[in-house]
Amino acid sequence: MASGFSWRRSVVDITYIVVGCILFAVGIDTFLIPNGLAAGGISGAATITSHLAALNGIALPVGIQTICVNILLMLLIARSGDKRYLIRVIIGFLASGVLIDMVDPLVPKMTDDMLLASIWGGATCGAGIGLVMRGGGNTGGTDIIAQYIQRHAGVPVGTTFIISDFIVIAISALVFSPRNALYALVAIFISGRVCDAVVDGPRTMRAAYIISDEHAAIAQSIMYDLNRGCTELQARGVWSGNERPMLMCVLGRAETARLKEIVAECDPEAIIFISEMHEAFGEGFKRIER
Repeated sequence: MASGFSWRRSVVDITYIVVGCILFAVGIDTFLIPNGLAAGGISGAATITSHLAALNGIALPVGIQTICVNILLMLLIARSGDKRYLIRVIIGFLASGVLIDMVDPLVPKMTDDMLLASIWGGATCGAGIGLVMRGGGNTGGTDIIAQYIQRHAGVPVGTTFIISDFIVIAISALVFSPRNALYALVAIFISGRVCDAVVDGPRTMRAAYIISDEHAAIAQSIMYDLNRGCTELQARGVWSGNERPMLMCVLGRAETARLKEIVAECDPEAIIFISEMHEAFGEGFKRIER
């Protein structure tokens, strides 16, 4: 049974990776490359070298470049990490590289408007990268570099991304134009935001914390009127030194208004604060998947 579940999970993950690579390739070929937008990473650097080669009458496909660079980078992490992760990384960068070159002659340049190109290119590429990550892989490039530097130099992954993107953007400003570089920054920002949204999913869950003298009545209403679980935590005010229970519950976004009504009915003076959550697992929520 466990083996069958594992196979199904693997098929779903690989589907995410392949579909994500297709979106990534469409975003690059349709919006970014035709408008000279080198939006960071290995693909951005490959866009620059491909442009320079074309000026000298040499055809240097972006996809082939990314595959060659990623094969070299794989030597850095080939002996580390689990085999399952390495296989998915290899599938990711091979599929994205091949598809970038395959899709290029099949799709038209969608727009000459640099702002539209940066917005839609960033959104499409971000959605593609997000799907690849949801499948447990990545498209290689700076992800591999960041992983290696973090392990050997202790530099945070985010810092590596910023530095690498800054270098690519700076070079693109010299090769294309400062205007192109600024629009490429827009594409990078949008790509990151869309990628996060795809990986994390919509933030539909919220965690509520309630401090009130009427905690027992509030807890009863949450459990039986709102039909949500409720956990009682012990808290102590640092200023007053008084100890009182604090209630914690996780609920959907649509249930937040009803929770406020319950608290207001039981104790208008209660302290309540609500925070966003990406995901919730367990009884009453999603099942944890391996």
